[in-house]
Amino acid sequence: MQARAISQRGPTGERRLALLYLAPSLLIFAIFVFYPLGRTFYLSTMGTDIIGRANKFVGLDNFTAMFSDPAFFKAIGTTALFVLFTVVPAILGALAVVLLLESRISGQRMFRTVFALPFAFSVATASVIFALIYNPAVGMANGILSHIGVERIGWLTEPDLALISVSITTVWMTLGYNVLVLSAGVGAIPTEVVEAARLDGATGWRLHYRITIPMLSPQLFFLIVISTIHALQSFGQIHILTKGGPDGATSTLVYWIYEKKPSATAPPTSAPPVPPRSCCWSSC
Repeated sequence: MQARAISQRGPTGERRLALLYLAPSLLIFAIFVFYPLGRTFYLSTMGTDIIGRANKFVGLDNFTAMFSDPAFFKAIGTTALFVLFTVVPAILGALAVVLLLESRISGQRMFRTVFALPFAFSVATASVIFALIYNPAVGMANGILSHIGVERIGWLTEPDLALISVSITTVWMTLGYNVLVLSAGVGAIPTEVVEAARLDGATGWRLHYRITIPMLSPQLFFLIVISTIHALQSFGQIHILTKGGPDGATSTLVYWIYEKKPSATAPPTSAPPVPPRSCCWSSC
């Protein structure tokens, strides 16, 4: 009977001990995740006054207005394209750079520094640099095209090119971080595994395809998640380069929320009648 009582109390004690260990993490999540999430949902059901304070319950009217706005769905499509244009090239480009640097070429440290340098630039600095590069009159991009006989291009003013131009800027900013993460992953691969693969005849691309890339899967998964989150949250380069234009071609979901202004739905009221002026002998 005593052994049975101990066995019944055991799982309860383990649960309490587990909750005790989880309490700090749960508290942090409650403060920085759960409460903001609940607060966001609460504010989404409220109307606001002129200074942004919630003052009136409107239910699902905000959601109804959002889903009935065609610009909302256009912003979702633009966001999906922006994620595709930034995440895939940035990760594949970083992977190609890392594999090239691991091919025992000369000047590896210099190339690592060069490719990691954009990571040190802020979003504002990188955006200003690319704004000068894309300048239609004196920009380096059009200068190169003019030397090869191609007409000047409005990189940030043509709807078909603006999103691609902003995506190139974002890829340049994130490439250095991706190179650092993948370089650390390649350095963590055991040399015994690589040497054994080489003894078995795996060289060049076959070595990377069979050994290096599969063993970089944790780093690649991490970069896919982080890069996607950063792409979904991108704001600074869009605001500096295009301000969501031209014609909403670069207005992602975050920027659409930023520039969305409440519309006045109440019908205009007529001005109140002006009372007749009273006239006195001193003023008439």
